[in-house]
Amino acid sequence: MKQSLLKIGRLLSKVRVLSALRIRTTHDTILQVSVISLILLLALCVRLLPMKWGWHLSEFDPFMQYRLAKHMVDNGFFAWLNWLDLQRWYPYGAEVWWRNFFGLSLSAAFSYKIYEILAGPYAVSLYDYCILYPVILGVLTCLMIFFLAKDIGGKTVGIFASLFLALSSSHIARTSLGFFDDESLGIFLILLLSWSFLRSIDHERTINSTLKYSLLSGFVLGYLCASWGASLYPIAIIAISVLTLILLKKCTTRLLFSYSVTFGLGLFMAMNVPKLGYEFLFSGAVLPAFGVFGLLCLCEILSNVDSLKWKTIIVILALATMASAYYIMSEFGYVQPIGKFLYALSPEARMENPLFQSVAEHRVTAWGSFYYDFGIGAFFLPLGFFFAFRNLSPRNLFLIIYGLTGLYFASSMVRLSIILSPALCILWALAVYNILKPFVLIVQEKPSARQMKHGFVGREFSAAAILMIFLLLTLNFALPNPRFYQTAYSPVTIMSSSIPIKPDEPILEWYEVLMWMKENLPDDSVICSWWDYGYWITIIANKTTLADNQTINGTQIENIAKMFLSNETEAIKILQVYDVTHVVVFTTFRSDGAFWGYGEDGKWGWMVQIAGLNRTGYYSEADRTWTAVGRETVIYKLMQYGKEMRLQGFSMIELKHFEKAYFSQGKDYGGIIPLVCVYKVNYKEGGVS
Repeated sequence: MKQSLLKIGRLLSKVRVLSALRIRTTHDTILQVSVISLILLLALCVRLLPMKWGWHLSEFDPFMQYRLAKHMVDNGFFAWLNWLDLQRWYPYGAEVWWRNFFGLSLSAAFSYKIYEILAGPYAVSLYDYCILYPVILGVLTCLMIFFLAKDIGGKTVGIFASLFLALSSSHIARTSLGFFDDESLGIFLILLLSWSFLRSIDHERTINSTLKYSLLSGFVLGYLCASWGASLYPIAIIAISVLTLILLKKCTTRLLFSYSVTFGLGLFMAMNVPKLGYEFLFSGAVLPAFGVFGLLCLCEILSNVDSLKWKTIIVILALATMASAYYIMSEFGYVQPIGKFLYALSPEARMENPLFQSVAEHRVTAWGSFYYDFGIGAFFLPLGFFFAFRNLSPRNLFLIIYGLTGLYFASSMVRLSIILSPALCILWALAVYNILKPFVLIVQEKPSARQMKHGFVGREFSAAAILMIFLLLTLNFALPNPRFYQTAYSPVTIMSSSIPIKPDEPILEWYEVLMWMKENLPDDSVICSWWDYGYWITIIANKTTLADNQTINGTQIENIAKMFLSNETEAIKILQVYDVTHVVVFTTFRSDGAFWGYGEDGKWGWMVQIAGLNRTGYYSEADRTWTAVGRETVIYKLMQYGKEMRLQGFSMIELKHFEKAYFSQGKDYGGIIPLVCVYKVNYKEGGVS
């Protein structure tokens, strides 16, 4: 009995020791962690909604990102550095090493290897992993914006910003299931870069802490440059923010140190990215960052000089040196153009490139779409700027510049609403918090006896104001079919066959044809299609293509456009140069026979511009009909032949060099019929009629 009591005593003593190890926390911390966890769970669930239509990669570029990740997993993380992909851009192939940003694929391949070790035989395939990967990044981004917004405006602002980003339709569109593309990682890295850089210039931190955050921001900047072409944007906003601090006379040694470490490490990593090279350092978009560094050095020198005369001499010499250096580099051709960044800066510049302009998401944003994308948050944006201007700290200054530049780029190009989304969410959260704050204080305040005697309506009024604001937010997020829900609850592109309708079931026209091509066409087949579908044909059907979405060779795309707009006799000469065995055409039409305009029946107009031809020679705008020349083009005949065969079982179109290889089912979806047609090329006349 005594021994039993001793054992029980020892056991109780051990329990006391374990209880002493329990995590000590406050009720406020538990509540904060619980709310953030619920927001992250909401972000996860919303981004998984496309599962209804199957487990597939979305859009087009994600397929190339997956192909690169698979090559890394199968052949080693850096085997792609000497990879000439001969299935693409036949007959020349695609030199992957200097054509691709590799950051996203590398991060997915590396994390997949770790996951594969941990999961063992239960690991899913890399394809399935890549489908889920953007959802994980989307959730992490919602967590990252909480930390950034918390540093800017406090915990409440961080929670609101995280909630708004979790339900932002612009962000959901780029981080939902299957969207395995640069933006999903890029936005996370921009927020991480902003958070770490702003912490590195915080005067309340030790120099050791500043060094750690500067190294982190430098590494993130370098990895961002390896992951996304839009890395020029955060480089620009950091440089502009630092320049503004210089103009406001807030230049410090810590700022110089942090800026030097961040850009020194980041640009060193960037120049070692094969796609960028050392020329990246001389880009017209990067050189201003070196100019800001020069100004920081100048400020540091001037802070140690007392004489006004010497200060003037030093300023003149420094500015003259920088101007001379830029002039000499320009004269000797070292300064590089800013490339596609110019298209984001200037919509007019895009008009000169019909190939770039033909992509729908590259078009100028209509102002109404801001409300469509951001809802009631668009109206809180000016208030957010107002509250940020009231306290012009380095963090608020950075947020203002981020918001203003993001607003400009989002209005310049449809796809760049993703750039504005995080800044808008933080400004929106800042506005809501500052509007609610006085009302919350009044509600929490206990009325005095005098106030009670004479009637105290402040609390009731404040409660009504708080309720009104939350009703506005509810209208934005909880009404039937809100924008974020419509964005999330949409099929991935291949399950909608690239047409803008939301069906009750997957539209399998394209997927069916790709599977047929994969299983039935010979391995040495060469497929000619419009460049939009190149990735699908290469990666899903595993067949060689002439062009794809990376637009490596503009001349080859122009030749494809000319082929489609030529008669059969001329077209066959172009096809023979490339050894083409099959031609694929996608068309959409109504059940009454009229073309709908979302396949080649709408894209042929861009083919005309890219080929440098005259549209009026092929189509009469007055009669809305194809001309005699237009009806002899390959594109018209192949579309019309497929349409007539689907609607009436026979066609009046006579094909001399093409014959039907396989057509999709062409199901009717509410009066709209998508049809994918695969034609075999006959170099000797004798196709079917």
